[in-house]
Amino acid sequence: MPYPLFGHSLGRFTKLAKTLYICCMADIDQQVAALLLNSKAVILELRNPFTWASGWLSPIYCDNRVTLSYPETRDYIKEAFRKSIVKHFSTPDLIAGVATGAIAQGALVADIMNLPFVYVRPSAKGHGRQNLIEGRLSPGQKVVVVEDLISTGGSSLKAVEALREAGAEVLGMVAIFSYGFELAADNFRKAGVELHTLTSYHTLIEAALESGAIEQDQVEMLQQWRKDPAQWTGKA
Repeated sequence: MPYPLFGHSLGRFTKLAKTLYICCMADIDQQVAALLLNSKAVILELRNPFTWASGWLSPIYCDNRVTLSYPETRDYIKEAFRKSIVKHFSTPDLIAGVATGAIAQGALVADIMNLPFVYVRPSAKGHGRQNLIEGRLSPGQKVVVVEDLISTGGSSLKAVEALREAGAEVLGMVAIFSYGFELAADNFRKAGVELHTLTSYHTLIEAALESGAIEQDQVEMLQQWRKDPAQWTGKA
């Protein structure tokens, strides 16, 4: 599927994306991938790779908080989240966001679904009530966790663990994007957490190639990085 509006205004693109979303739900992953690239929430840099906090070199940088700056993109993503949650988990009792990147995304989803919202800190607050979970959560409530990005899954699953320890029944997790690491898939399987993402690494690379953001000979390098990011050097 081509992406003819790259280079045009984001507003025009997202208006078309919203129409396509309504008409063809099967294309959500393609549309979200295109929106992430067009808003520069995802940046691809093979010649000058980024360095992650882990020390890994990476040809891709993803900051989905950027999408919050574009109202139509923001609306598209929250509606896609809503439909994914209803499809896979019916209607939960509560939505939980993972701090900090998914606090806003989770709140938007809770609002459109008219559900209570909480968010989970990476560690307990060091003062006051020393909360790890902010908001009102009752034991036995059925919860869907909203995340913006899945890398190894460590921080995301730590939030799930905190919710379970507080007595919640975690139905599963939804996220905007995942790098598709096998390590993450293994971690989610071991934790018994069902994960659904709006788009994938494979779809993103396809969209980048079709838009001209990358060349065909760069696709293999991007696939090599995903298979073994810890050892990737950025050299062919």
